[in-house]
Order: sequence, then structure tokens, then C-alpha cells
Amino acid sequence: MTRDLKAQLSSDRTSLGTWTQIAAPELVDLIGLNGFGFTIIDCQHGPFGIETAENLARAADANGIASAVRLADNDSVQIMKALDAGIRHVVIPNLETADAAQQAVAATQFAPHGLRGACPCCRSGGHFIRNWTDYVAEEEARVGAIALVETAKGVENIEAIVNVPGLTALMCGPFDLSVSMGFEGNWRAPEVSAAVEHMVVTAVAAGVPVMMPVFSPDQEEAKRLITHWRTRGVATFVIGSDKILIADAFSQWTGRLGG
Repeated sequence: MTRDLKAQLSSDRTSLGTWTQIAAPELVDLIGLNGFGFTIIDCQHGPFGIETAENLARAADANGIASAVRLADNDSVQIMKALDAGIRHVVIPNLETADAAQQAVAATQFAPHGLRGACPCCRSGGHFIRNWTDYVAEEEARVGAIALVETAKGVENIEAIVNVPGLTALMCGPFDLSVSMGFEGNWRAPEVSAAVEHMVVTAVAAGVPVMMPVFSPDQEEAKRLITHWRTRGVATFVIGSDKILIADAFSQWTGRLGG
């Protein structure tokens, strides 16, 4: 498994990752040691910022897995900070329009192509040790913006969003989408599933890789969902989260022991 997320997304092989919401490098160690290909460090719902995310990304690097960071919003400065910290991909939540997707992509690229501020002294630049010209070429080839579409408005604009040049991938957000559509967290509702299906078909037709969350810790349900989305051209899956998987493991032990 390559640690490069773009390579995983472009491959037809099934790639599994998860969310890191607990600010513990040891948990990232376990994610990597157990064979996941990537983790998404959650600065939106996790109670930490880029300073903590940088060290969690170091743990991912040490374990040979890819990392991305979900930011709190589509902010060019925060995108720059995440990339400067050596986290190669940013997940932009609540992305609803092509203009917003263009802004996110531009924030990942240096001038004159984009909006990213230039500093050779950051971690990704080798702290002023690397050759700047080589660094820019390598950096822009490997970093990217992932559009997390999770609202009814985003679904309405999905064709324009996935046709934005330079977008690395589409991530569907079934849980938030269910709330946006009035189904109060029921991501299994047929109407929500149909909206997600529409997003997937549209992205695949545009040649944009799709990342699909699989919330259920039940392995049989997860297998069914993965099999279903594999037939639709999806190969990259975000399984549960560190909290979901740990809580499920705890509950299995208390259940066995009569707790």
C-alpha cells in the first residue's frame, strides 16, 4: 500500500482508511499497524487544531500511511497551514458550490497559479533545506483538495463541483446529508441513499475519484456497503472513526462478560 493518497485514489484496488478524532499519536500508530492505508485527521469535529494535527501526521508518516486533514471550513489560511505542516490533503466540509471548490483548489497551489503563501521554512518545505524550485514542483503534484459534499444544496450543484479542474476527490457525507434533507441522521433513508448514488455516478462520470464513509461498525453491513459501492466505481472507503471502532470493541467485551 502506498502512503500517497492520490495514488490510492487513482487505483482500482480497495483502499481502507478511517477518521482520527482522538488526539493520540499511539492511536495513529495502531491505525497504521493494523493495515489501514490512510487516516483523516479531524480538525472540524475533533477538539484540536493544526498544531496537534501536525504531530498526528508525523505518526502517520512514521507508520507509512497517508494522512489528510478535515478543516473546520474552506479557509485559505488554514489550508496553507495544513499543507505547510506536511499534511498533503485537505478535506473541505460543507462544500456546496463550484466557486467554493475553485477557492479550495487555488489555496493548495502557489502563485501565479493559486493563492497559497510561499514559505521555504515550513515542515513540508524541509525547513529551508530543500531546493525551492524542486519543492514547488513536487508539492503541487502531491497535495490536493477533497470536496466533502454533505448538504442538499451541494447535491444540487454536484455536476459543477466535480468538474472543477484540479479537485483531487469527492467525499460524500451521508450523515450530515440526512440531517440537511430532514431525515435526522438516518443515513440509510432511501432518499439519502438516492442522493448519494447520484453524487457518485456524477463524480465517476467526470473522472473524479470518490471517498465513501462507511459508518457501521458491523462488519457484515460494512462489507455489503463496500460491495455495493465497488460496483459503482468507488474504491476508497473511510471506515467508522477511531471512536466508533474503539467503542464497538469495548462493547463487544462488556457484552461477552455480561456487562
